[in-house]
Amino acid sequence: MEIKNTIAGQQEYFNSNQTKDVDFRIRQLKKFNKILKENEEVLYKAIYEDFGKSKFETYVSELSLLYHEINNFIKNSKKWSQRKKVPTGFANFPAKSYLIPEPLGMTLVIGAWNYPYQLSLVPAITSLAAGNTVILKPSELPSKTSRAMAQIINTHFSSDYFHVVEGGAEETLELLEYRFDKIFFTGSIAVGKIIYQAAAKHLTPVTLELGGKSPTFVLPDTNIKMTAKRIVWAKFLNSGQTCVAPDYILVDKSIEAKFLQALKHEIETQHKSTAKNIEENYLRIINTHNFDRLKKQIDTNKLYFGGKTNREERFISPTILHNVSFEDAIMQDEIFGPILPIVSYTNLDEAIKLVKARPKPLACYVYSKNRKKIAKLLKEISFGGGAINDSLMHLSNSNLPFGGVGLSGIGNYHGKAGFDTFSHYKSILDKPFWFETNLKYAPYSKKKMKIIKWLLD
Repeated sequence: MEIKNTIAGQQEYFNSNQTKDVDFRIRQLKKFNKILKENEEVLYKAIYEDFGKSKFETYVSELSLLYHEINNFIKNSKKWSQRKKVPTGFANFPAKSYLIPEPLGMTLVIGAWNYPYQLSLVPAITSLAAGNTVILKPSELPSKTSRAMAQIINTHFSSDYFHVVEGGAEETLELLEYRFDKIFFTGSIAVGKIIYQAAAKHLTPVTLELGGKSPTFVLPDTNIKMTAKRIVWAKFLNSGQTCVAPDYILVDKSIEAKFLQALKHEIETQHKSTAKNIEENYLRIINTHNFDRLKKQIDTNKLYFGGKTNREERFISPTILHNVSFEDAIMQDEIFGPILPIVSYTNLDEAIKLVKARPKPLACYVYSKNRKKIAKLLKEISFGGGAINDSLMHLSNSNLPFGGVGLSGIGNYHGKAGFDTFSHYKSILDKPFWFETNLKYAPYSKKKMKIIKWLLD
């Protein structure tokens, strides 16, 4: 009954046209920004209880991105909401043509557990910035962060405008029984298919932010020390529970030994505290189910470094596997944990072929100084987004749309791309009465045909 009433309230509220006022949207964004800052300690405490995630890492990987997006929308919403003039052409002379951005209506945002604030709240505030109402369903796995978001949002916003529904699969399935004007989902491919199928019953447009095995190419001319430094940070951030983390490394055989040593050195430098299990700069695995899944993937015969585990603490140390092939078990599905397989290659074309034989990944990274080979990889491999000589950091640029392709996702967001995702652009032809040619009207003639061909060809 609560969900039914919330949906009815949001439908009525959207139809009142209040959210179409851009000044109203900006006021709500400023209000939310203020509320988040006032409740930062609540958010820090909740995520630490769920993951053991420190204030520093929570701010860097979650809240800073959220504040950036809010400020970006406050700054640009008026500009992005204005009608856009487009060319008209001779066929409609004299006239003008333009596009009118309008909100889609009532939206459902289903968040993911691995970055519970960022992956729930960024799409939610993007939808609000575009003028929609939002029902947010956070992941139930990090229960403390779900509760914190529900308390903060539901206390300060009307349920007719912005509301958090807590719960698990049962509540999600109940929500999917209703017709929304847009559904935005972040999570696994398997659940994404369920969301897509449910949305199809209502012909509801869907954005799916999924995942996949994101490869990282390390070419022989790279700066090995810096490459290892950046990969270790990106892979083991959030204990590897990141959808765009380097899932596996394809390294040229000629530098494999030096590269492995560099990785080991960087782990020892960046993650000294992992020797004492969970400390301020290293997270727990989300639950024992995922801990057990990950532990099974550590092949001791291929263990190069790490491999320490503690089930009670849900701890897995940064781990490197070497002598890995594409046939190994760890190469069959996205790892989503602190295990890094190293696959060596002697022929770049063969390595590219192996990657292309698998589903299109969400991200791809290339470490090299050879611009020709970099261009070759970018041209030949299809993926959602990525970076050259870095990893993960493309997410921090709101001018780069974030999203997948193929099995790694449908649609994108961040910045203007997100505003567009939650908007419809009405196409308008605006014509005066003072002039009208008879060319398109009967009776037809060869002369009219000749003129029309000249105008339209």
